[in-house]
Amino acid sequence: MSMMFEELDYAVTPIGAVSLRRRRDLRLDLDVYEIKLGEEFLMTSLFTASEIALARLGMAACQPGPLDVVVGGLGLGYTAQAALDHPSIDSLLVVEFLQPVIDWHQSGILPMGTALASDPRCRLVPDDFFAMAAGDHGFDPDRPGRRFDAILVDIDHSPDALLDARSTSLYHPAGLERLRRHLKQDGVFGLWSDDAADPQFLHRLQSVFTQAWAEPVTFANPLTGGTFTQTVYLARNAEPQTR
Repeated sequence: MSMMFEELDYAVTPIGAVSLRRRRDLRLDLDVYEIKLGEEFLMTSLFTASEIALARLGMAACQPGPLDVVVGGLGLGYTAQAALDHPSIDSLLVVEFLQPVIDWHQSGILPMGTALASDPRCRLVPDDFFAMAAGDHGFDPDRPGRRFDAILVDIDHSPDALLDARSTSLYHPAGLERLRRHLKQDGVFGLWSDDAADPQFLHRLQSVFTQAWAEPVTFANPLTGGTFTQTVYLARNAEPQTR
């Protein structure tokens, strides 16, 4: 296979075939890593600004002090790495449904190597984020019922553009309420979206959380020479938990 393009791994998963590809972009003179699920692009190393912003904005909205954080969706690892770079991080759980993605980080095949897998503050959890969000035990298999300062999610393309049916309920008030139970008081929920802010989804957030807002993230697009804007939704759980 030409070194201009290489499929580094391919595996069949419960929601379709996932592949990791590396291609050489001659115009930009760099290697680009891409993850695909079937024919859909999940992530590319060419555009990471909003994934990084999800962690930075979400954790900046938290109360001061050591922070325990959950990231839903591992991908190429940019959100998780940005969370670990935050000076207040104490522990990080990264929940990933696709075992091959975890394997890539453990083997070091990705641009950041084994940085996440080898960091003692970080644990990669192979599980279904949406089932954990809806359940009573939460996101830490070792500590059922554990609550977190921030839950940051980058899995679907947007609240209305889903990878598969597992996540449907999360983006509606009942699902958001179930997720809210896993946050500490004043904890923050953050959600990445490939689209501009959706007033209807923002209204759903505001119906569940005490505060909710949308942060546009605009970055340069080297392919077009212009800019592109994505969205980070944020919501704060200011209601005291009773369970």
